[in-house]
Amino acid sequence: MSGPIRASRELGKAPVSVSFEFFPPKTEEMERTLWASIHRLAPLAPRFVSVTYGAGGSTRERTHATVSRIVTDTALAPAAHLTCVAASRAEIDDVVRGYAKAGVKHIVALRGDPTTGVGTAYEPHPDGYAHACDLVAGIKRLGDFEVSVSAYPEKHPESASIDADIDVLARKVDAGATRAISQFFFDNDVYFRYMDKVRARGITIPIVPGILPVTNFKQAAKFAAATGASVPAWLAARFEGLDDDVETRKLIAAAVAAEQVTDLVDRGVTDIHFYTLNRADLVYAVCHLLGLRPQGAPAEAAVAVAY
Repeated sequence: MSGPIRASRELGKAPVSVSFEFFPPKTEEMERTLWASIHRLAPLAPRFVSVTYGAGGSTRERTHATVSRIVTDTALAPAAHLTCVAASRAEIDDVVRGYAKAGVKHIVALRGDPTTGVGTAYEPHPDGYAHACDLVAGIKRLGDFEVSVSAYPEKHPESASIDADIDVLARKVDAGATRAISQFFFDNDVYFRYMDKVRARGITIPIVPGILPVTNFKQAAKFAAATGASVPAWLAARFEGLDDDVETRKLIAAAVAAEQVTDLVDRGVTDIHFYTLNRADLVYAVCHLLGLRPQGAPAEAAVAVAY
């Protein structure tokens, strides 16, 4: 996918900025893992960090608590995920006002998955925001927030075509979105073909590639099936026979992730978003290969949530 890391990537002069996504913990042990990961990655000075939001707002309180703690206990600037699902406009507006009161200036606005599960029909709340573009407009009406949205290099599973999906993205931009974060992908050509179509459509906002480091291939394949992302045969072959070989799997995972991100950078990408799954080591190693080094006190970052 790419050649050796170029010598021009001098230490301390990495050609990219990064952001990290986390999910709110369900248990005390997961809480410890999350905060260990945040503190491990914070010195890399991410542009922002995002915190996800469960289907139907099922993690609303935990998401808000995590975001609020990032504001109070770190120097990171969180971007909070927010969805349209199973909530009225008044309820969602209250959440937005709560984020503003907590000092959050960045929201990731998503439609969200149906409460009946991925693959079932989406039904907007009768008194809610119907689509992500409506949510973006509502957020912008309530305050001077930075609003990020999602983008789908292989189209959203519910979209009729890639062109129809890009029309959805255009409506979100028209409503006030200033950045999109892509669904993960494993073939970089998929992302660049998508970018050609997005730019041809006249959409000029940054489309930050979302990268999912593969530590567990079966889990990643399951995620891909749910989101419509393709899994190349070469990727499956690299993890073949390693189900019970954790240490080798870690080495392969690092090689695959490093190969993908260095190829993106070599082809002109300047921002990368990592889906960390609340695990820091592999992401930290890849960032190190890109030339990122600890900056002392944690720098500003932002926290983000689905479609």
